[in-house]
Amino acid sequence: MKLLYSPASPYSAKCRMAARHLGITIDEVKTDTGAAPAELIDNNPLGKIPVLIRDGESPIYDSVAIMHYLDRLSEGKLYPAKDEKRTDAEVLEALCDGITDCLLAIVYERRGRPTEIVHQPWIDKQWSKVERGLDYLENNLPKTEKKLNGGHFALAALIGYLDLRFAGQWADGRPSLAAWPQKFSKLFADYDSMKSVA
Repeated sequence: MKLLYSPASPYSAKCRMAARHLGITIDEVKTDTGAAPAELIDNNPLGKIPVLIRDGESPIYDSVAIMHYLDRLSEGKLYPAKDEKRTDAEVLEALCDGITDCLLAIVYERRGRPTEIVHQPWIDKQWSKVERGLDYLENNLPKTEKKLNGGHFALAALIGYLDLRFAGQWADGRPSLAAWPQKFSKLFADYDSMKSVA
């Protein structure tokens, strides 16, 4: 199997960390989505990453579908077995991915438009969602003492992306959230080397 990814992609980071944590060997192939290479387009018509390419089987995208495939491949080691705890992990993942969506919307607005037509009200709206989500996480962090799940990896990927693109803009007033990666890295030692990087 191989995973098409970008080093700056938080969704890629989530899947890469989860696979390594589970001991699932995947060939990681750095992919430039802007160049729209045939391998990417042929395996995901949306041209987005991450994409998991399997021998003789259909490709899998997006990150949530990949995470659930990794869970099945590992015989249920990525999400809790009990329904309520699994739901909690899935909702945490959805929240973290949703915050990440808002962050990417801000980055793309600033990057994709000339400065004079960047729409600040759109950025402000996305940032208000980010702040609400981060405040919720500050007050409702998941237990991170024994076993990691898909929600933990989504949260780690989110914080890695915040540090990459929004350093100095999010941690003030959220000491528990800012310190959470220290807990996470005790259970996943490769965190610093695998979070989103430019």
